[in-house]
Amino acid sequence: MSNQNISGKVVVITGASSGLGEATARHLAAAGAIVVLAARREDRINELAKELTDGGAKAIAVKTDVTDSVQVKHLVDTAVDTFGRIDVMLNNAGLMQQSPLEAFKVDEWDNMIDVNIKGVLYGIAAALPHMKRQHSGQIINVSSVAGHKVTPSGAVYCATKHAVRAISEGLRTEVKAYNLRTTVISPGAVATELPTHITHEESHEGINEYYAQVAVAPESFARAVAFAIEQPEDVDINEILYRPTKQEL
Repeated sequence: MSNQNISGKVVVITGASSGLGEATARHLAAAGAIVVLAARREDRINELAKELTDGGAKAIAVKTDVTDSVQVKHLVDTAVDTFGRIDVMLNNAGLMQQSPLEAFKVDEWDNMIDVNIKGVLYGIAAALPHMKRQHSGQIINVSSVAGHKVTPSGAVYCATKHAVRAISEGLRTEVKAYNLRTTVISPGAVATELPTHITHEESHEGINEYYAQVAVAPESFARAVAFAIEQPEDVDINEILYRPTKQEL
């Protein structure tokens, strides 16, 4: 697969060690993109970068914790120093720790706020100066169906994903003078490691059972990302919401 408007673009992907990020890295690399892989699990992204480069793609791995703004800035600066530019920033790293509010899992609330909201903001802050200078670029943020709905045991997670949508819309209104594109993608149930972070037993069992019934492959997300990127530069796909066909929520 090759696409003229994807091929050669430098794409930074957070949360690239598994799931949505890993599938997207493979998909875009196959289309000719240069991918910069970021995650905390250094061994996983190093292995993926080697796999892609052995297959003829251009890829590097940069260990990054998105809750640390210094590390995120280093990630983006490394991409620009190595390849001369950044064309797409995919703020994909995310955490879902479902539980009722009455369970008072305050540490998990903090985790989701730090990763899902601050991680996106740090990615924007790191990429925006380079894109403004280039007068081109695209920032893609990952929300969720949970950014459109609120579910029992999902109040905090849903709040973080609603925040991503609000941040994305605010960003869209601010960057038109710099010729930048912005996209927020809201997937439904996708078969990834996301549910494994749930420690509340009843919530964990419910989500796992539901995902087993309806979840689709992460390549569905990769195709959505590619669709947003591959449009002509004068077309700005601002929002994509998709679900498995079986998903009612």
